[in-house]
Order: sequence, then structure tokens, then C-alpha cells
Amino acid sequence: MARFSARGLLLLLGLLTACTAPAQPRPAPPAAATPAKPEPAPPASKPEPVRAAPTRPVQIWPFTKFRGLDYVAVRDIAKRYGLKAAWTKPGALLVLSDARGARFTFERDQRDFYLDGARVFLGELTYLSGDDLWVPKLDVIKTIAPLFAPADHASFLPAAPKLIVIDPGHGGTDPGKQNLRLRLDEKDMTLDVALRLKKLLELRGYKVVLTRSTDTRFSNSPAVDLPMRAEVANKAGADLFISLHFNAVDRDPERVSGVETYVLTPQFQVSTQPEQDKAMVKEFYPGNRQDTANALLGYQLHRRLVADLKASDRGYKRYRLAVLRTLACPGVLVEAAYLSNDAEARRVATPEFRQQIAEAVAEGVGSYAATLAALRPAPPPVKP
Repeated sequence: MARFSARGLLLLLGLLTACTAPAQPRPAPPAAATPAKPEPAPPASKPEPVRAAPTRPVQIWPFTKFRGLDYVAVRDIAKRYGLKAAWTKPGALLVLSDARGARFTFERDQRDFYLDGARVFLGELTYLSGDDLWVPKLDVIKTIAPLFAPADHASFLPAAPKLIVIDPGHGGTDPGKQNLRLRLDEKDMTLDVALRLKKLLELRGYKVVLTRSTDTRFSNSPAVDLPMRAEVANKAGADLFISLHFNAVDRDPERVSGVETYVLTPQFQVSTQPEQDKAMVKEFYPGNRQDTANALLGYQLHRRLVADLKASDRGYKRYRLAVLRTLACPGVLVEAAYLSNDAEARRVATPEFRQQIAEAVAEGVGSYAATLAALRPAPPPVKP
């Protein structure tokens, strides 16, 4: 009996030891290219339009690490989209084409590429290794893929816009950029274009709100004024935000002209002009919920402005602009011309050219809206 109890006691102690032993840690999941976000809730019986896009990539891209960064081979981009890759300048210029002709043009050690003729900026330089050019993986996920194949990203995109907020840049005590020789202030030119654009968009059936309709501003402090412009869009429940501006440079002003278009830089991506505050690169801003829609919006407006104005293509770019960071809807900032260039400034001074700018922006909005509408076809009519 004593021997049986000892065995029983040893068995019991063994079980207790097994039950209280620390669990083996699970292997950590592989790091994602962008921060993971919670999965959206299952759609209701009548799903609402998607207003905030998740940041996870919808496709898995093979990548290789160079210079401490993940890169995707340009030939893998070609393979994914059924394009033919060919060097037009061996080791320097790689073109992807299909039956329509050249679609992408990538150049070695450059921060930009061309998509259907429009200049688009990357976060990092391209890289040559072997017989291929390589593009930063984050740029593929956040720029190249959604621009070339928006249908693959339909769940990341909102419905076509109905309410648009137009923001005429500067105003009041802030004249913006100036051409003193021609007596042009940016604040006056942006307001004039905004009023013209408002009429054009309303004729297309959009509801339009202006952040200002007179020569005013919300505050003499840009730190207060700029976020309040975004707040107008947020309070109105806008589907789209367009900030209108004109540019200027101090060095070689007569050599610099053309159109630039900006959207908010995605988290972890380097802006076209890197911010002085490096911590901003790691920051996730409210406007980053619209990264996929921003990419499509900026591209559609930029290519239309360059084509319709017959202007130099200064590039579709990214920057963490204060007026875009806190938006709850897709947003874009347009630099329609350079006031520091006298020849271009003389065009801006004419009502005809300002009307052309407004029409080009309206056409860009139409292209963006048509793309979104095609991804969400109208439901069939209900039978009586």
C-alpha cells in the first residue's frame, strides 16, 4: 500500500510539473511591407462605399534586399502584368510594353519612371543588378501596382465622389508666390481658378464647397490655417479634396516651368523632397488611410494637366503636406504653373489660361471618378 502511494505521488508530481512548465514561444510572423491593420468588419446587407483603405498589400511580390532595402525586379512587374521587357539602352533604360506600346519606362539610378508618358516619382533610386533593374518594394505596392491595375485594388478604393472641396491656396495676409514684375499674387490666381472649377464641377453634377471664396485665410499662422482647410473637408463629409497652387523658384527662374502634382507620402516611404523632420517618415497620418485612392487621384489629375496645358512635366510627387495629412478623404495638391517664370506667368495672368487650368482639373476628376465607377458597377434595376 505504501509503495502504491509513492508511485501515485510521483505520477501526480510529474503531471503537475508538465502542466506548469512554460509554453514554447510561437515563431513570429514574417514582417509585412506596411504596418498591419485590423481586418474590416464583414459587410452589411447593403454595403457602404469604402472610405478608408487598408494599408496591407493585396499581392505578394518577390523581393531581394539591396542597400538595406527590399527591391522588386522590373521583369517581375512585367511578368505580373503580361508585359514585354526590353532594354532600349542596355543596362540603362528598360521599357515594359504591350500591344498598346510602351507602358513603363525605368532608368537606372533614377527616382522617377514614366507610366503611359506621365512622369511619376519613386521614394528611392532604381538599382541595376544582373540583367534587370530593381524598384523599391514599397513603391511597387503603393504606386506602381495601384496605378497600373486599379481593379486589383478595388476593395481599397472608395466609391466615385459626389462632394468635392476645393481649396484656393493662401489668401488674406498670405499672398503666396509672387511675380512682382507682372504684379501677380498666387492667392488671387488660385481663387480665380477655384471659382471657375466650382462652376465646371457643378455642371457635372457634383456638390462643391470652397475653403474660401474671398481674400481671406483661417489664421495668420500656417500651423493653424492649413489643418483648418482640411477640417472643412472633414466636417463636410467630402469625397475629394483639391488644393490649388502656383509655384516659384529663386534660382534660374526662366529655366523652370510646368506642372507638379502632390499627394500625401505613404508611411515609411521617402518623400520627393525629404522632410527635415526624419520622424515624419515613420508617422501614420489620417490621410494615409487613403493611400491607394490618393495614388490614383494624383496620377489622373497630373497627366490631364500636363497634356491639356501642354506644359512641362515636373512630375507627380509625394510630400507630407500639412493640408493633406489630416484629411479623411482622398486629397491632392496641384502646382499648376511657375509664377517665377515670366513666360508662364504671363499665361497665368490671362483668364483664358486660368479657364484651361480649371477645365484640365475637372477632366482629371472625371477620369478619376470614371475609374472608380467602373470598379463598382451599378446594380441591375429591380424588377417590378
